[in-house]
Amino acid sequence: MHATLTVLGSGTSMGVPTIGCDCAVCRSPDPRDRRTRPSVMISYSGRHVLIDTTPDFREQALREKITQLDAVLYTHTHADHILGIDDLRPLTYKHIPGKLPLYATPQAGEFLRKMFRYIFEAKYKFGGLPQVDLHPIDGPVELFGARFVPLTVLHGDTPILGFRFGSAAYLTDHSEVPPETLEKLRDLDILFLDALRYKPHPTHSTVEQSLKIVEEVKPKRAFFTHICHDLPHEATDAALPKGARLAYDGMKLEFEI
Repeated sequence: MHATLTVLGSGTSMGVPTIGCDCAVCRSPDPRDRRTRPSVMISYSGRHVLIDTTPDFREQALREKITQLDAVLYTHTHADHILGIDDLRPLTYKHIPGKLPLYATPQAGEFLRKMFRYIFEAKYKFGGLPQVDLHPIDGPVELFGARFVPLTVLHGDTPILGFRFGSAAYLTDHSEVPPETLEKLRDLDILFLDALRYKPHPTHSTVEQSLKIVEEVKPKRAFFTHICHDLPHEATDAALPKGARLAYDGMKLEFEI
C-alpha cells in the first residue's frame, strides 16, 4: 500500500530559530533551517495518522493544509511532543463517526489524563474541548489496514517509543537504541533517527552515533531529525555520506506501508 510521510517538524525542543539566539543558523535565510518541534504525519488510503502533537501543531497544520486526522500516536510525554493536543480541536469536530483516537503507553496515557484533566474528565464548561478518546499501546496498533509497531528506545534513562510502519520507521529523542530494537530496523526503505548535534548529549543521539546506526541496519534512505541550531542544513547535508540527509519541515517522502 502506497503512503506519504510528511515531516511536520524537524527541530529540537526549543525550535530553530531559538528564542534569544543570534547564531548563524538562527539567522539563516535557508527555509530548511527553520525547524518547528518534531512530528510526522503518515498518509495512506485517504487516512492520516499523526505522530505527536507538538506546541507548533497549529502552525504545522496550517502550513500543510491539514483538514483531516484519523489517529494520533504518542512517543512520550515531554512538552515538545504533547502540548499541541488542544489544537486538535477543529479537526476532532470534523471526525465522524466518534472521537479522534489517541494512542499512548499506559504510563504516558495516565500522564496525559492528569496533565489535560479538562479534556479527559469532560467537565469543562467554558469552551470547546478536543473530542478525543485515549487508547493504550500494549503491542502493534492496527490502523486502517496498516500496522504501527512500537519500538522501545532510551531517552536518557527513560524508555520511550518509536514506530515502524511498513518499510519506514520513525525514532526520535533517543540516546540509545537497544539491540532488540535494532533488529526491527532492518530491511527498511526509510529510517528517521534523532541527531541533535555533533557534541554529545545525555538524552539525545549525535550525528556520529546515528550514522553508526545507519551503518548497522542499512536502510535505503536515512533522515535525521530533532535537530538543534548547531547544524546548518546545507553544510551538514554536504558532509553526510550518501543515503543520509537531514530532514526539514515540509519534506515529503513516498514509501510502502
